[in-house]
Amino acid sequence: MYAVVSTGGKQYKVQKDEILRVEKLPGTVGDRVSFDKVLLFNDGETVTIGQPTVEGIAVGGHIVQQGKAKKIVVFKYKRRKRYRRKQGHRQPFTAVKIDWMGTGEPEEAIEAKDELVQKEEVAETAPVAEEAAGAATVEAESAAEEAVEAAPAEEETSTDEPVEDKTES
Repeated sequence: MYAVVSTGGKQYKVQKDEILRVEKLPGTVGDRVSFDKVLLFNDGETVTIGQPTVEGIAVGGHIVQQGKAKKIVVFKYKRRKRYRRKQGHRQPFTAVKIDWMGTGEPEEAIEAKDELVQKEEVAETAPVAEEAAGAATVEAESAAEEAVEAAPAEEETSTDEPVEDKTES
């Protein structure tokens, strides 16, 4: 099963579980995206070609990565005129993993995505719990220091003052 979708002014042949790098799309990692401009859809038995798009068919997935491509060099040059301009460019992209394609998003894909989001939320809250535990140990240490300060202290000799030698010479 495959489809041809149009996004960002380009056309891509996609299959399920494929990672696709397209022009930058709004969203963060883990967000769902849907491509509604399906130009061709093959379900394994029949091929449906759109005029210009196939109605009722969509392709969806989730964002895996937001990034920039490798740098390219843009060099402008005019001979015999001492005109040279060198500039670099990194094109932003979005990597999308294709989860489903067809008439609508299947229920198991929705459930899998919800489980993935819940796992990510648990992973994000774990450092917060560690920080709370760290704050509790800091509070316990400060309480222990206060208890030591409140206890009657023995006389201490200061090491900052020089000790005079009492032997007569």
